[in-house]
Amino acid sequence: MKIAVYCGADSGIDSAYAEAARELGRWIAAEGNTLVYGGGNAGLMGEVACQVHSLGSEVIGVLPGDVEFIMSRPQPYASQLIVASNMSERKEKMLEIADAFIALPGGIGTLDEISEAITLTKIGVFRKPCILFNRKGFYEPLRNMIEEMEKAGFLNADSIKDVLFSDNTSEIANFLKKY
Repeated sequence: MKIAVYCGADSGIDSAYAEAARELGRWIAAEGNTLVYGGGNAGLMGEVACQVHSLGSEVIGVLPGDVEFIMSRPQPYASQLIVASNMSERKEKMLEIADAFIALPGGIGTLDEISEAITLTKIGVFRKPCILFNRKGFYEPLRNMIEEMEKAGFLNADSIKDVLFSDNTSEIANFLKKY
C-alpha cells in the first residue's frame, strides 16, 4: 500500500511529535508499505522518511519546484523523486499516487492536505482512508469541530466513515484492512 504522510517540515516543540513520526515510519516499513511524502529531510517529514528508508521500504518524494534546483540538493531518503511544477500539482500527484493518507502533527499545509483528501473521499472522487495521527490529542480540536458540524446539520456522520483519529498503529492497520 502506498501511504501518503502529511506532516510538518518542522519538528514542533514537543519531542513526542518527532517520536510519533519515527514510530509511524517504522510501522510503515514493517508492514511493507511505501511512503509517499513531501520529499524533504527536515522536521517530522525527515523523521518519518528516515525510518522508512533505513528499514528498506520504498520512499517516494513529491517536491514542488525547479528540477535543476531540486536535483542539486541531496534527498537522502527518497528512492524516487517526482517533481511537480507547484504546490497544487504536488498535492494532486500525492492524492493520485496514494492509497491512504495519514496526517501527523503539522501546520496549515498539513491541515490543508489532509482536509482535501477527506473531502475528496467524502464526495466520492475516490474512497481512500484518511487517518489523523492523534498523538497527545493534537487533532482533538478538529474532531470536536467535526462533531459540531454534525450537530449543526452540515455533515453526516456516515460521510466521514473513512476518517480515523488514532495514534495506535494496530488500530490503524485494522482500519486500513477494510480497504
